[in-house]
Amino acid sequence: MSDELNIIKELAQEGMDKAISHLESELVKVRAGKANPNLVDGIVVDYYGTPTLISQVGNVSVADARTLTIQPWEKNMLQPIERAIIAANIGINPQNDGNMIRLFMPPLTEERRKELVKRAQGEGEHSKVAIRNIRRDAMEQVKKLQKNGLSEDVCKDAEKFIQETTDRYIALVDKHLAAKEKEIMTV
Repeated sequence: MSDELNIIKELAQEGMDKAISHLESELVKVRAGKANPNLVDGIVVDYYGTPTLISQVGNVSVADARTLTIQPWEKNMLQPIERAIIAANIGINPQNDGNMIRLFMPPLTEERRKELVKRAQGEGEHSKVAIRNIRRDAMEQVKKLQKNGLSEDVCKDAEKFIQETTDRYIALVDKHLAAKEKEIMTV
């Protein structure tokens, strides 16, 4: 029975780790006024009929603090990359000079910064919901073990551990959000 309890605890912790990792990857995509190659990470280009990530059809690099450049491996990929960026609706218009695509990050207005903070908080809320769902599932599994004969004290200890783990991860989400909010609001 205690092996099953340890597995439940480990699975809950792994799930919460994944929720934090997902939050980190989503927060990187929320731009804070600085050029970041991760901004185009999720954008897919039609590469000879195959959906392919931009990073796999060209070199994505930072030219300066406000400029991102995409140098495709093949010149005929300029148009599809440009179309994919426009379709992704990331709020930046690509500039195609015939050799490469440049993305100029416009300076953020106060209103746009607040929108980005709201978006980041929305991502944080999704992570918190995921963490709470993991907690709920783990607690239900512990209760099932209790019905199958595991002692009440051991179950209470496991529930306490799961709750403390949940609290720790929720605090970590808040910490990530505070850091991102500070990064966005810094002019």
